[in-house]
Amino acid sequence: MPDNHQGNYQELEGLSVRVDDVIYMPSLDAPSDKPHPFVYFITMVNESTERVRIMGRKWVVREEGGEFVVVEGDGVVGQTPVLEPGADFSYNSYHVTAMSAEVRGSFFGTTATGKKVRVRVPVFKLELPDWA
Repeated sequence: MPDNHQGNYQELEGLSVRVDDVIYMPSLDAPSDKPHPFVYFITMVNESTERVRIMGRKWVVREEGGEFVVVEGDGVVGQTPVLEPGADFSYNSYHVTAMSAEVRGSFFGTTATGKKVRVRVPVFKLELPDWA
């Protein structure tokens, strides 16, 4: 698990994340206390000159009612993707909520030279549609 509390992870110029889409998907399985599933699509882009391996993530999902969940762990969707210079990595995953929420966080990795790097995820919303 990345030790991101030590402050030893640095931003890497050219490494970025974009949120491609967020979709409310009521047809997905969800527990009764968090009945609202959202699928999100993320792309990491490496426009730096260094190869980067993404080793983990830490996100905070804060619901409108004030409840928050910290999502952290090794890898990304069961992988530790390597992004060569000029490469990108896209994936999708989902999260269930009790109400609308805001998501913020970072991915953590290492360069080929062993430098510890962090890339922030742009803040995005899990917004319940009016009909939900």
